[in-house]
Amino acid sequence: MHLSSDAAVFDVAANLPADWREGRFLGRIDFGDGPCPVLIAQGVVYDMSAVQPTVSLLVEAGSLTAEGGRAIGTLDTVLADGAARMLTPIDLQCVKACGVTFATSAVERVLEERARGDAAAAQDFRTRLEGRIGGSIRSVVPGSREAADLKAALIDEGVWSQYLEVAIGPDAEVFTKAPVLSTMGWGADIGVRSDSTWNNPEPEVVLLVAPDGEAVGATLGNDVNLRDFEGRSALLLGKAKDNNASCSLGPLVRLFDDGFTIDDVRAAELSLTIVGTDDYRLEGTSSMREISRDPLDLVRQTLSEHQYPDGFALFLGTLFAPTQDRDEPGRGFTHKVGDVVTIASDRLGVLVNRVVTSRDAPPWTEGIGATLKGLVARGLVRS
Repeated sequence: MHLSSDAAVFDVAANLPADWREGRFLGRIDFGDGPCPVLIAQGVVYDMSAVQPTVSLLVEAGSLTAEGGRAIGTLDTVLADGAARMLTPIDLQCVKACGVTFATSAVERVLEERARGDAAAAQDFRTRLEGRIGGSIRSVVPGSREAADLKAALIDEGVWSQYLEVAIGPDAEVFTKAPVLSTMGWGADIGVRSDSTWNNPEPEVVLLVAPDGEAVGATLGNDVNLRDFEGRSALLLGKAKDNNASCSLGPLVRLFDDGFTIDDVRAAELSLTIVGTDDYRLEGTSSMREISRDPLDLVRQTLSEHQYPDGFALFLGTLFAPTQDRDEPGRGFTHKVGDVVTIASDRLGVLVNRVVTSRDAPPWTEGIGATLKGLVARGLVRS
């Protein structure tokens, strides 16, 4: 499969949920004269730019129906010839992300490292810890008394870390993943730093949150991560996470309604496939059923003593951590230029991107100033 940000044609049947004609979706499409906020309802694309010029303003105004929009045609027809291009579905929203939200996975990795691959030793360690907390590690709720007991036991064993603090402590890790307007959409190239030698995709569900804190919908995201940079020091998190083209979202935001709710997010199963030009193939999964912090609690923690007047997109974290060797035995997985990454979920669709270096990805030039100038030039806002 070959993809590029200039030539990828969006196949609706292959990349949207089977019930896409029954849902409502929010996003952006470039019809040739710049980004246009669109709403898809009953399979029909509505140009919403006359209602509000940006997706962020549509969400802020609560304009999440087709009322006032201009019907263009069915989505499959509109995108069929490739003249109209699917873009990342958000614009002026901040892009936030949560890390280490699957506590069981984090604790189990500590057990594995402590046992050095010895399953019996790992089970013995697990039994001792569970004896200290009086129950199963899998049932520990972050911030609870049992979590505090588990922390004390891990400290006594000499295996406590800052990652476990955000895994089972009271405070979630919430960081800024990408600047406003810098995210990539379906079919676009995504970037890893040219000086990174150990990196991977992170398939995640992403909530779209209104300025008042209401989660209005969800989409798929790839929180591209540099494991070598973050592994050297947690203080390099910004360099590990925020680089040119290092964040993708899409294909569209599925809006919450009677047929798709936050419970569908809580139950979402994500699959990930990486196919390299070297015929390498890796497959993985991430189940939102295993998340330790409820998605709406992560929204609440993001909003704690902070406001987002344009709303925000919130990555919820992933269970996926690739260990399959790519080249030399024991070296694990890392991206190569040309990898095609596919993230899929039944109710949200499919997000596909090709990997390049951040240096070789198209430079990010359409910031807030350029966007405002473009809206003025198109008569969508007054100067």
